[in-house]
Amino acid sequence: MSLATTPLRIAQVSDIHCGTISFDPDLMRSVIDRVNELRPDVVVVGGDLTADGYQWEFEEAGRWLGHLDAPTVVVPGNHDARNVGDLHFRRLFGDRFSRHRQAFDDARAERLQASGLTVVAVDSSEPDLNAGHIGRERYEWIRAQFDEPDDFKVFVLHHHLVSIPGTGRERNIITDAGDLLELLTELNLDVALSGHKHVPYFWGVNGMLLCNSGTASTHRVRGLTPPSWNEVRVDASTIKVFLHYEDGRRELSVIRTRANRTSIREAFFVTDEFRSSNPLLAE
Repeated sequence: MSLATTPLRIAQVSDIHCGTISFDPDLMRSVIDRVNELRPDVVVVGGDLTADGYQWEFEEAGRWLGHLDAPTVVVPGNHDARNVGDLHFRRLFGDRFSRHRQAFDDARAERLQASGLTVVAVDSSEPDLNAGHIGRERYEWIRAQFDEPDDFKVFVLHHHLVSIPGTGRERNIITDAGDLLELLTELNLDVALSGHKHVPYFWGVNGMLLCNSGTASTHRVRGLTPPSWNEVRVDASTIKVFLHYEDGRRELSVIRTRANRTSIREAFFVTDEFRSSNPLLAE
């Protein structure tokens, strides 16, 4: 096996907003071309495909995303939930809650210290609201999707789980963020991917790496933050995140070691007694 094909590569693209006046087709074309050049294992599209959830906006987004060569995981965002947009999302992109798995061959599994890749994607949007929510009725389903304990585990949603600096007054963290973070910790999650805020930022929380992506193809940016998308690259010892900018730059933004993941989680260990005392977590 060539060493060039060994790292796990995930392209994280979000908030393309087809239909808005700030959508830049030249920028979107560049994103598609560069993602295809990367040859990722999977492309995660983290919501807000449209401006207002209209059929023609979804169809435009579908045409653009149809040019991606890699397997694609797509979730809706709050803009996509406007005007009964979930109907068009399901028609063009499938279920709003999905699982994608790739098994690694023996050589790659040994090099990456993982049996495969599991990506679980959920819809955090609410009809005609900017706020996000997952809901306890989905927790058992999420648990069941991560059924390969030795996989590299990725969780995808549109709304952010932790506040993002440089985005003004905080709003729209999902309403059940605390319970969901505890669930993801219990599942030994490696990476959570989100968008929504149009600013790339990265948090380490209890052994997990939280990656927020910027807007990939619009000029709906905050301050001087340029449009961008994320490349998540995983090898046996590290998780690296590179930012790709509209001018062609590829900037290393995060190097996170995988070796101390267990010790980091132990520092925030939730006891069985605590979990059993909380009926929601006990479920």
